[in-house]
Amino acid sequence: MAKVNENYAKLPGSYLFAEIARRVAAYSAEHPEAKLIKLGIGDVTRPLAPAVIEAMHKAVDEMAHKETFRGYGPEQGYDFLRQAIVKGDFAPYGVNIAEDEIFVSDGAKSDCGNIGDIFSTHNVVAVCDPVYPVYVDTNAMAGRAGEYLTDEERWSNIYYMPTTAENGFVPELPKTPVDLIYLCSPNNPTGTTLNRDQLKVWVDYANEHDAVILFDAAYEAFITEPDVPHTIYEIPGAETCAIEFHSFSKTAGFTGNRCAYTVVPKALVRQGQSLNAMWNRRHTTKFNGVPYVVQRGAEAVYSEEGRNQVRETIAFYQENARVIREGLKEAGLEVYGGVNSPYVWFKTPTDSWSFFDRLLKEANVVTTPGAGFGPSGEGYIRVTAFGDAEATKEAVKRIIELLK
Repeated sequence: MAKVNENYAKLPGSYLFAEIARRVAAYSAEHPEAKLIKLGIGDVTRPLAPAVIEAMHKAVDEMAHKETFRGYGPEQGYDFLRQAIVKGDFAPYGVNIAEDEIFVSDGAKSDCGNIGDIFSTHNVVAVCDPVYPVYVDTNAMAGRAGEYLTDEERWSNIYYMPTTAENGFVPELPKTPVDLIYLCSPNNPTGTTLNRDQLKVWVDYANEHDAVILFDAAYEAFITEPDVPHTIYEIPGAETCAIEFHSFSKTAGFTGNRCAYTVVPKALVRQGQSLNAMWNRRHTTKFNGVPYVVQRGAEAVYSEEGRNQVRETIAFYQENARVIREGLKEAGLEVYGGVNSPYVWFKTPTDSWSFFDRLLKEANVVTTPGAGFGPSGEGYIRVTAFGDAEATKEAVKRIIELLK
């Protein structure tokens, strides 16, 4: 008899965003006349930059001719894209990353979970709390999380690091040994960041304890403050303790095209094993192939024209974030984030899911309940800036009216 992975049976309920979709669908079915404004899921809404479209059209034309047709590409990604990444995302910050330390994939979400394949199931995992659910769920599926404690809404073997208003959204160093540390800056869901000094503390800790930092930099394009690093490799010593995830989804609107990359430095060694070599072996076996056409589009993001166009889109979302942040403050709410990220995090008058339902049914605004991001997310709501400008303004207006 085929046996299943029993860890899946331990997962509580459904995935956060699936539950949101279920509630929204049920309400829409009962109230088809409702004009919902969706500021919940972190999907982008602006079209791809013209430079990207032009590059993809050219790549499609190449595929129509024998001389320029492409079949399977390099498992690690095409050289032209990896070279563009080195020059565009690291060299400007004085960071020396080699092309063979970059692995192109179909999404940072995938890699944040798949990276666990090269680590033992006996590792102790530490996560900020609240946190992007994929970090916890994928480790639970792999068997690292232990048992789910329903009453406490947490896993027995996960080390939760509260990242809240009480500690300035800066997690404290673990008081007991941990092996894998997920950090996200700019953070999803709180929209807050870690500065250089704060990140240096974590790099020093990881090197001292032979831990590995799994650093999610998916939202680095939204950073506006000079003391917030765009990559953890701006911190001395990070190359021997950190793996970093990047995404073209939020930077350049590739949510429908799927392209990202992960950096695994060759200097990162544990138990005498090169994690770069291990990830390369995993990458070539479980190939997350990104089509040639999409990689040419990603390359265009780094052209002068592409950069300018992408900056315009980022600025559009940043303005939405400002509108949300200032509007919710006007409504008398405690508001965080939205300065270096496309997410605004605010404290709710009631529990997260109750206030989510109230916003849905009374204001027809879809958000994301903080409780879905972990125990410390209870009592908060996340609002995304990835929406239409006028719809965003209308949503904020509705929330203000609701709270009067």
